[in-house]
Amino acid sequence: MQRETLLNNKPFLGLLPNGNFEEPPKATHMKKTVVLHKDAIPKWETSGFVEYIKGGPQPDGMYFPVAHGAHAIKLGNGATISQTIAVKTGSLYAITFGATRTCAQQQVLRVSIPPHSGELPLQTLYCSDGADVYAYGFTLNSTSVRLTFQNPSVKEDPKCGPIVDDVAIKELLPPRPTRFNLVKNGGFEEGPHGLSSSATGVLLPPRQQDITSPLPAWIIESLKAVKLIESKHFNVPNGVAAIELIAGRESAIAQIIRTVPNKLYTLSFTIGDAKNECHGDMMVEAYAGKDTLKAPFKSEGKGEWKMVSMKFKATSTRTRLSFYSSFYHTRVDDTVSLCGPVIDDVKVLTFSARGI
Repeated sequence: MQRETLLNNKPFLGLLPNGNFEEPPKATHMKKTVVLHKDAIPKWETSGFVEYIKGGPQPDGMYFPVAHGAHAIKLGNGATISQTIAVKTGSLYAITFGATRTCAQQQVLRVSIPPHSGELPLQTLYCSDGADVYAYGFTLNSTSVRLTFQNPSVKEDPKCGPIVDDVAIKELLPPRPTRFNLVKNGGFEEGPHGLSSSATGVLLPPRQQDITSPLPAWIIESLKAVKLIESKHFNVPNGVAAIELIAGRESAIAQIIRTVPNKLYTLSFTIGDAKNECHGDMMVEAYAGKDTLKAPFKSEGKGEWKMVSMKFKATSTRTRLSFYSSFYHTRVDDTVSLCGPVIDDVKVLTFSARGI
């Protein structure tokens, strides 16, 4: 029987019940680390070769990077773990979770909330400890959803399956443009649940469309992820959240706004660093229709920032705004963790609205 997560008959928000897997299976339901029964892990259902593991060095010489608490789930070939969650019909939600590979070969984690499904490549490590945090968005016309994580591989060593930890959910509110800003969610304040146990930020996977993006109103149009950072762990120019473009031109966001053809507008945004040991000459390329702005910024890792702006003329009733990082950067303290310029406070106003 499927379990359904409810809280006072309302959708559950925050960490899912036993979402951090710290409530262990009974010893009789385990053989060493292997889960023997589909309902052995409280609040979850499993199938296939699933292991309940503890982070750190392992007896066989491997190391499991479980940065969020002490325990997690490792999925062998074809294995799954699932939980049914109550939701509001038609609302936008983001699922946040920790995921990492356990061996050097390429691994994939399939995340499915029918009819939506996505395969998350785990080959790229965005932080040095390997315990990256991701978010997926979804909208459904139903009152409950079945969340499933699966290792789709059938060829790799069963010991090398992906690790899943700290699964949370958050309902996202649809942002609106205002007369003060034609850009929706320009400050990135509406976004996925930031795991309190993670100081690495939340990765937003590539190719996420605006209708289901975990960053409402924005498209993740790049080949690699972008990172949502919070003021609790990073320097943020304004408010509590911003976007860090962590993978050069492979890391980009976009939004399509309503405009009036032949009318002049001003695009402005802040550029800076997250005060996370990301140093060097940075550049953000901003595109508004056919117009381009290249905004340089020299980072000394001090959390400094500046505002830049450009004028552009709309050529149609829809104008695409895009933001890329020109260069690739890694943190100077570990030379592995990807990093880059931070952008925040994205605004578009009619040219006359700025009093020019």
